[in-house]
Amino acid sequence: MTRYPKFKACAVHAAPAFLDAESTVEMACGLIAEAARAGAQLIAFPESFVPGFPVWASVQAPIKNHEYFKRLAANSVEVPGPEVAQLCAAARENEILVSIGVSERLPVSVGCLCNTNLLIGADGALLNHHRKLVPTFYEKLIWANGDGDGLRVCDTPVGKLGMLICGENTNPLARYALIAQGEQVHVSSYPPVWPTRPANEPGRYDLASAIKIRAGAHSFEGKVFNIVSSGFLDQRTIRELDELDHEARETLEASPRAVSMILGPSGEILGDTLCESEGLLYQDIDIAQCVEPKQFHDVVGYYNRFDIFELKVTRKRLKPAAFLDEVAAQGGT
Repeated sequence: MTRYPKFKACAVHAAPAFLDAESTVEMACGLIAEAARAGAQLIAFPESFVPGFPVWASVQAPIKNHEYFKRLAANSVEVPGPEVAQLCAAARENEILVSIGVSERLPVSVGCLCNTNLLIGADGALLNHHRKLVPTFYEKLIWANGDGDGLRVCDTPVGKLGMLICGENTNPLARYALIAQGEQVHVSSYPPVWPTRPANEPGRYDLASAIKIRAGAHSFEGKVFNIVSSGFLDQRTIRELDELDHEARETLEASPRAVSMILGPSGEILGDTLCESEGLLYQDIDIAQCVEPKQFHDVVGYYNRFDIFELKVTRKRLKPAAFLDEVAAQGGT
């Protein structure tokens, strides 16, 4: 007989020690321990939590931002690397699954970065290493394109778990690729703000509203639980951005904030949400609740036409070059 996991999830709504990877990893390890003490079996951190989201790219011309980029590159982490090892150790010591966003520095380049999300098992093993497929809007000034290697759903003690980063949660093909692997728990990670217009102009992007729409859509379509973790813009971050001009700082501070929440498989928000203050959200989850909604619309089962629609996904880690001696040594041609 099939048995469905029950567990407590934790969504982090917090600011990092901005552009300080060492301090942010220490902070993350502390939050991992706190969530485990509260009985959580899964903790999810925001997008690019280590070492922080590059908000400056949204409000100031790129020719003014070289120093910020250099600081971000210096504090981005390699995977695997010492910072990731520290996070894996915290997961293992506290016996908790960890999903965390990092700015990843590629080992072949000091200046090529990826927007990455890591899933670490309760035994400390790195279960998934997902690089954001396409950086969104001004993120293209910071991060390179990712690849399909991380479009995986992992079979974990809390259920079949998949994850997407920010705007990927608007990509129907990426979302379907996870649902088609039997996803039951989805992790969505977001930045603290998403400025699109100057502070004095109408029509600014409502990030919290956009997150609720995306999260509800994926939960409802996939009949999955959705753990949404967003960053928080604190005064320490504002102080670190002291080289921004007045208009840029004003726009940043006036931008609508992100929201963190946990949703059920019918798209409903469960429990509280966090937007204007930092904190940890907890929610008890019963995977059995995913079953009944599947009777109504199972888009990877009877409620589809596989004779009409066909999706092929290339899950391959992209590299800058293939060296023939290495390929031969690995048994390739």
